[in-house]
Amino acid sequence: MAGIVTVILAAVAILSAMIYKLGLITTLRIVLGLGFAVFFILLLLITLLFAYARSKYAILLALYSIPAAYAAYICYAWTEPIYIVYVIIFYSVSFLLGIWWISEPDMSIGERLRSASSLEKSGNFRAAARKYEKAGKYEKAAECWLKAGMKESAAWNYEKAGRYEDVAKLYEELARENKESYYWKEASEFYRKAGKKRDAARCLEEYSKEEPWYWEDAAKLYEEAGDVENARKCWEKAVEYYTKEAQEEGVFWEDVARIYEKIGEKEKARDCWRKYLEYCLKEAEKEGSWWKHVAEAYEKLGDLKKAEEAKRRYEEFRKKR
Repeated sequence: MAGIVTVILAAVAILSAMIYKLGLITTLRIVLGLGFAVFFILLLLITLLFAYARSKYAILLALYSIPAAYAAYICYAWTEPIYIVYVIIFYSVSFLLGIWWISEPDMSIGERLRSASSLEKSGNFRAAARKYEKAGKYEKAAECWLKAGMKESAAWNYEKAGRYEDVAKLYEELARENKESYYWKEASEFYRKAGKKRDAARCLEEYSKEEPWYWEDAAKLYEEAGDVENARKCWEKAVEYYTKEAQEEGVFWEDVARIYEKIGEKEKARDCWRKYLEYCLKEAEKEGSWWKHVAEAYEKLGDLKKAEEAKRRYEEFRKKR
């Protein structure tokens, strides 16, 4: 901030000195002349780049740079100063038109000039949707996107409007139509936002068929919705998934054990805690921090004496660090 203020003050000081020494008109001629000259050079460089790329816009840019060169010459000759004003107006108007054009991409001039409701009535739903969207009328925009067959764009606008259940329904439709699991997850998240936990769980269950580490989350959502039967089915699927993972990486036996405890399979849970203990003991020989997990496993198996011994070894490890 201090640097910007310093630059501004320096510029004001230089301009003040020039006006004092050369007069206002001469200073204006120099400043405008240099400004137009620099602008012309920049446009010329961009034109050369476009010409090198064989772009059709190179000719337009070349034509667009001519007024800047002419204005720079007028500042030097000072024969018809009024033309400088015309050039400034030309570039100002073209800049505003450029901003207007960019603000509504992929739209014809006719579509830009018409209102959203007029476009909607004529059946031009895409253009109408863009107009409604720009005006912040997200529900109307969503309706037009749906009429145009653009469900994902409609979902985005319903989200902006806070209509989360409608968003979820659209993502659910997209999941079925496109056979893409990603949409099931999106549908689940928006059903949750809408307070529809059972529907959220149902969609997450579909997602879990492709991404099985979400079975546990689906089970929890069913429990929150009060659907015990479907929750248990998802817990059982989660057990299958974690068991496969545990056979490759023993740390997952803890997850399997906890899920078995959750669904009341105590003997199976105990067997998994034993497997988890074996894994932790092997890791503890290599890294002392694992004695903490050894202690937890012994506690789960009811061997409190060995659990205390493991805790002692963990504390010794911490003190050495």
